[in-house]
Amino acid sequence: MEEFKIRTYTKKELALLYFPDSTPQAAGKHLKAWIQRNKPLMDELAITGYQSNSKSYNPRQVKIIIDYLGEP
Repeated sequence: MEEFKIRTYTKKELALLYFPDSTPQAAGKHLKAWIQRNKPLMDELAITGYQSNSKSYNPRQVKIIIDYLGEP
């Protein structure tokens, strides 16, 4: 398996890494739900300027997600 790299990911791209057997739409909904249920994670993402309607996560946001949810 490839080593996970911290970089900019589209939301669907990162979601599919966590849920590879799901459709892109379903994977996105699952990841969004995981993130929204984790208040400390949401708080840290908010500090970075995270917007729920953005199309991607920047490297800093990806690092925060990984810190809370683990590597996909």
